[in-house]
Amino acid sequence: MEAHRWFADESVLGFGKLLARERVDVLYPGHPSLPAVALGALDVAWMPVVAELGLVAFHRDKHIRTRPLELAQYREYGLRSVWFGGTKDMSSQQQVELVKRHWSALESRVAELGPGPWSLTLTVHGLKELPWRPRAQ
Repeated sequence: MEAHRWFADESVLGFGKLLARERVDVLYPGHPSLPAVALGALDVAWMPVVAELGLVAFHRDKHIRTRPLELAQYREYGLRSVWFGGTKDMSSQQQVELVKRHWSALESRVAELGPGPWSLTLTVHGLKELPWRPRAQ
């Protein structure tokens, strides 16, 4: 069995469940293979678990990299993530289709960037690395 590599947070739960039907390496809150992350888990609860498992997290929460507690989790645990960007909300199926369309580029960027913390945005135009806020002094 292939190792788990990807995690879809609750903001893209439908996407995660659909992608998990096609790929054995995808987990999401409430997945039987991930009992440490229950449905309704706060970001600060799932982030260390996902990072320590070496998973790349998909999400739609545009504030996850700017809230102080979440930002600290990114840095402390080296979280790696892909944010679904863009101005229009997509259905779960559209998100799956978008990821599949850019899968090769996504795999390449993940390999190139290596350990976290880092964050990418994925839109219909492709992948882009998101800048990090400077560390508080």
